[in-house]
Amino acid sequence: MNNTEFTANKSRVISRYEELITRRNKISESYNGIYDRYENPVLTAEHIPYFWKYDMNPETNPYFMERLGINAVLNSGAVYLNGKYYLVARVEGNDRKSFFAVAESDNGIDNFRFWDYPVQLPDTEPEETNVYDMRLTQHEDGWIYGVFCSESKDTSSSDLSAAFAQAGIVRTKDLKTWERLPNLISKSPQQRNVVLHPEFVDGKYAFYTRPQDDFIQTGSGGGVCFGLCENIENPVICTEETVISPRQYHTITEVKNGAGAVPIKTEKGWIHIAHGVRNTAAGLRYVIYVFATDLKDPSKLIASPSGLFIAPHGYERVGDVSNVVFTNGAIVRENGDVYIYYASSDTRVHVATTTLDKLIDYTFNTPSDPLRSPDCVKQRCELIEKNLKFMNK
Repeated sequence: MNNTEFTANKSRVISRYEELITRRNKISESYNGIYDRYENPVLTAEHIPYFWKYDMNPETNPYFMERLGINAVLNSGAVYLNGKYYLVARVEGNDRKSFFAVAESDNGIDNFRFWDYPVQLPDTEPEETNVYDMRLTQHEDGWIYGVFCSESKDTSSSDLSAAFAQAGIVRTKDLKTWERLPNLISKSPQQRNVVLHPEFVDGKYAFYTRPQDDFIQTGSGGGVCFGLCENIENPVICTEETVISPRQYHTITEVKNGAGAVPIKTEKGWIHIAHGVRNTAAGLRYVIYVFATDLKDPSKLIASPSGLFIAPHGYERVGDVSNVVFTNGAIVRENGDVYIYYASSDTRVHVATTTLDKLIDYTFNTPSDPLRSPDCVKQRCELIEKNLKFMNK
């Protein structure tokens, strides 16, 4: 058998892969004083190891074809361990099924490489069809918890696309061995975008939830909620789910909103980096926004900067689900550097960097949304008037 075509195609694929993996990332020219975006995404479908996709045997794959393709890499949980940055990404195959995989980097902005194998979660939920969007919480109890969406078919509906969403829970010490716990139980018919708080609250595990009536529509769900759980090994929300960041008419959270990264502890309060959704003529638009809750009572909203924090820019607007940014992972270093990992258009993962001081300044000194156009104009005019006086000095 002539292996010339196999060898040439294999060499081309490996060369392009190594060129991509080792490419240095640069800060983009866009500037708002709050954070720096980077020119290149940190993870894409092309970052997936070629030996996950191609049959490397020339006898069974003489043309070096993809056998198991990858459609997208998105929505990554994030954690810093032992001097390295780790992303537990949602990887979506060409078959539409999602799974988790660990990628690591020395600097958090480029050179991310996936481990040899994807995460193999314990298969304890026989009805579960799909898993995605894991948040990683380094909890004070010593475990790293992963909370993710566990999706199964809604057998009560004749609609083949009808699904049922729950919050799945796993825990690990090293991102290699995972223990599966029961899915979270609450009074809500369905749950998505659930995040575990990193500390005990009144001696209990605390969750940020997003109650919803069905798989897509939140219905009576009022926004990002807070609830307590007595025992993580039997995870049941034992309190009322209190709304802390509500949905509001004619805002970025009008249709729905949900918790994103694990909240960041600061001297002034817990800073939350979340996502909000509104409807447009072109479909749903997802953006990232910020709010803060009280240090002692994380169910109490204490700051809500006006408007969006990150929106899709340029090529970020194009992808499987266009005009979307979404985050479920951030890392805070001991020196105060903050790495925010966000996906664009359900296709790729980016990083934006800032500092804890800047994030605190933005969160607590940015005015809140007055909610009406006349009041928004008044708010802006007051800023202009102040600035013009200052500039004319």
